[in-house]
Amino acid sequence: MSGPTGESAPEGGVPEGAPSADAMPADATEVPAAAPAAPAPAASDGRTLGIVALVLAFVFQLLGLILGFVALDQSRRAGRGNAPARAAIIVSIVLIVLWVGAIATALVAAGSIQDDCDVLGTGIHEVDGITVTCPG
Repeated sequence: MSGPTGESAPEGGVPEGAPSADAMPADATEVPAAAPAAPAPAASDGRTLGIVALVLAFVFQLLGLILGFVALDQSRRAGRGNAPARAAIIVSIVLIVLWVGAIATALVAAGSIQDDCDVLGTGIHEVDGITVTCPG
């Protein structure tokens, strides 16, 4: 049997000039342990997203409503409460209802003014103390 340098190994299996197993340190034959894996990122408890949803509820109600539900779901999965997410949901719903009411009122008022103009004709008219301008 020949070693890596072409030397023949004696019957013990160790080539001449190589250190014996007794001379090698005990840890030289051990394979180093792998580095521990990084811990998995913690699941979000949804509190930050709840705060973002609450801020957006005042500006973009639909987006605030959706993010509020997502944040509330994350909090439930984490076993925590989330008051900002609940507030975002409530504020978003209330403001959406107010917007729908305001738009409906504006459409009804515009239709009423148009009806008045159809009866009165073009020009500036006073109806019940309110000045109505009807385009021509």
